[in-house]
Amino acid sequence: MTPSQQIGQLIAGLTDWRGETLAGIRKTILAADPDIVEEWKWMGSPVWCLDGNIVVGNAHKDKVKLTFSHGASLPDPDNLFNNGFGGKVWRAIDMFEGDRLNEGALK
Repeated sequence: MTPSQQIGQLIAGLTDWRGETLAGIRKTILAADPDIVEEWKWMGSPVWCLDGNIVVGNAHKDKVKLTFSHGASLPDPDNLFNNGFGGKVWRAIDMFEGDRLNEGALK
């Protein structure tokens, strides 16, 4: 099974708001650059890559988490990052039920 198929299977198995949210995030990330590649790493995590890891997506019990491997070095004028401020390298976006994705800012 390819990484893209594994990610699709993960999303299909999330029959609540988390699946819909992760599907929307996936669509937005892939639309940002045609060279972005989907990978399946760390025993079940979708990872989107372009010259290295960009973002890891995970569905938790009460949230969908996007972890940006080098997020601390990225500009964030729309204040998307809401977690990971204690680290020097990564930043994260935690999305909870009812949150709306700012697609333009994510790109």
